[in-house]
Amino acid sequence: MRSKTGFTIREIARLANVSVGTVSRALNNRPGVSPETRARILQLAKELGFTPSPVARELVGFPRTVGLLLAPGVRRYTPYFALLLEALSEALAKEGLRVREIPTDSAGLPLEEALGFILLGAHDHDPRVEHLKKAGKPFVLIGAYPDVFAVAPDDVEGGYQATRHLLELGHREVAHLTGHLHHQAGRERLLGYRKALEERGLPLKPELILDGGFDPLAAYRAVRRAWEGGLRFTALFAASDEMALGAKAALEDLGLRIPLDVSLVGYDDLPEVGQELTTVHQDIPTIAEEAVLLLKRALAHEAPVAKRVPVRLVVRGTTAPKEVITGQKP
Repeated sequence: MRSKTGFTIREIARLANVSVGTVSRALNNRPGVSPETRARILQLAKELGFTPSPVARELVGFPRTVGLLLAPGVRRYTPYFALLLEALSEALAKEGLRVREIPTDSAGLPLEEALGFILLGAHDHDPRVEHLKKAGKPFVLIGAYPDVFAVAPDDVEGGYQATRHLLELGHREVAHLTGHLHHQAGRERLLGYRKALEERGLPLKPELILDGGFDPLAAYRAVRRAWEGGLRFTALFAASDEMALGAKAALEDLGLRIPLDVSLVGYDDLPEVGQELTTVHQDIPTIAEEAVLLLKRALAHEAPVAKRVPVRLVVRGTTAPKEVITGQKP
């Protein structure tokens, strides 16, 4: 990398008697450099009139690029992922940054450097988190994890609102299509479902909890298999809009009507996917903006904090009172 004044980063490294990587970290305000060494490098760069060109900064791969790290198995080509990536790109652009998915190894660990990282697909004992913490690299998790910068929708509250809505309509046999329970979103939405049942004094029935894996085809198969196996319910809460659509297709293929035979609630309020569903709206642009604000704090080496973004129930045409279905009051 050559500056506008003609000096290169290698020449600064030679004069400062440090590695090129140390100079790069100091100039880009990255961790891993002692305060004394950083001050010496910055003073030397100032004396030499060193101002790296933007093009050269981009060519070394770090500078203004934020790396996106996906957990192994996370589905990339989904409406939710596309919306989140768009929102992150816009929020980062306001700070003069860009986002790029970073290649990873089989454990999801990054194979390339970046200014900082944003992690998706949080799960228990996530090796990405421990790796980045040990390496002293700034990152933000979209999800929940102890002692790291993190932001997530209030998924317990979302699951609670969805289930409470169905219970208030008089339904008592309420099924739940879960996502992955070792991931924050799936686990917390199930906790919200359970909380609403407990509040009404209703037991949690394991047979009414169906594994949809955050996948519409898996949701279709789970609902159809359960109904054909004799399981009955008058309402269903799916932990994503995509699973709700899979469930809807299965129920309709079985000859059931939504909401006259089964009321249905989704989660996410995705455009063109959940727009006809009663669903839980999560504010994706705000989640992205909060992630970028937290990343700035991580880059400044502040103590980690976690934030929750509120959610809200949006009632549309896929839920109805149980008495409309049975002709009897609950």
